[in-house]
Amino acid sequence: MKTVLLTGANGFLGGHLCRELLRRGYAVRAFVRPDSDRRALDDLSLDIWLGDLRDVDNVRAAVYGCDYVIHAGAATQVNPARSKDVVDTNIEGTAAVLAAALEGKIERFVFVGTANVFGFGSKEKPGNEGLPYMGERYGLDYMDSKRAATELVMQAVQEDGLPVVLVHPTFMIGPLDYKISSNALMLAVYRGDVAGIPVGGKNYIHVADVATATVNALTEGEIGESYILGNQNLSYREAFSLMADVMQVQPPALPVLPPIASAIGRLSDWKYKLTGKLAQLNSAMTAVANDSHYFNAAKAVKDLHLPQTPVRLAMEEAFTWFRQHKYL
Repeated sequence: MKTVLLTGANGFLGGHLCRELLRRGYAVRAFVRPDSDRRALDDLSLDIWLGDLRDVDNVRAAVYGCDYVIHAGAATQVNPARSKDVVDTNIEGTAAVLAAALEGKIERFVFVGTANVFGFGSKEKPGNEGLPYMGERYGLDYMDSKRAATELVMQAVQEDGLPVVLVHPTFMIGPLDYKISSNALMLAVYRGDVAGIPVGGKNYIHVADVATATVNALTEGEIGESYILGNQNLSYREAFSLMADVMQVQPPALPVLPPIASAIGRLSDWKYKLTGKLAQLNSAMTAVANDSHYFNAAKAVKDLHLPQTPVRLAMEEAFTWFRQHKYL
């Protein structure tokens, strides 16, 4: 039986990856922080490994005896926009896992990045793996650090010969979101907390499809290649309407033009500076919402057999799960 070290095992995607790996007969060493919420791993037959990604010696010990590594661990906070913890975890943590994988001579390393490290586009001409990074305009440590981590991974491929396949999910929707990550947008629509509709949009995908393609990357895909894992491009108006229809609530109706969104973001920044208390938004988040983060996942569909489950079904499953677990 082959063993996979999975970092970020208790996260939204990590819980699905654990289940997909076990379903296929892999043994899973689940790397999680000692103080982390591990409800997503309850009742799973896993080798739980406690540690911090920045602890080089601990990471090296965790990799020992494993055949593969899936590095899905990351700090994903975007509020506040600047965070030393996000930068250190995503850059130093990735460097530590790469070094351990090289020393451990693992068979294949799958790096889970984000589609945001590539240039985005319109619905007619969506972004792809060949377009350069455009996220520096936002001043978000999450995006910038994931881009820097991606560069570290490519350096390990090119200079050290590490056998890496890189997968880059878009916006994931689905069940098992115990820590309320990307599904928070659905809950906000359900509760009527979305005051207006930004002009931008993004690409959505069922989290289980991301897990399937990521595990496929252990044996499929080309070394050194990046694959965007996405599905449907939706404007915020389209996405909110679909969410509202699934949950049988009224969708937001008021459009928010870019100058208004930007002003709200700046006011939120000032509030944070004056009080030290985070607002619901910041100027980086509103800047992202003003843009259309549309992507093409054809390369991953072809090379990694990325499923394309309807996004509506992902929303239905997420809402059912939230209702069953009393998050509503």
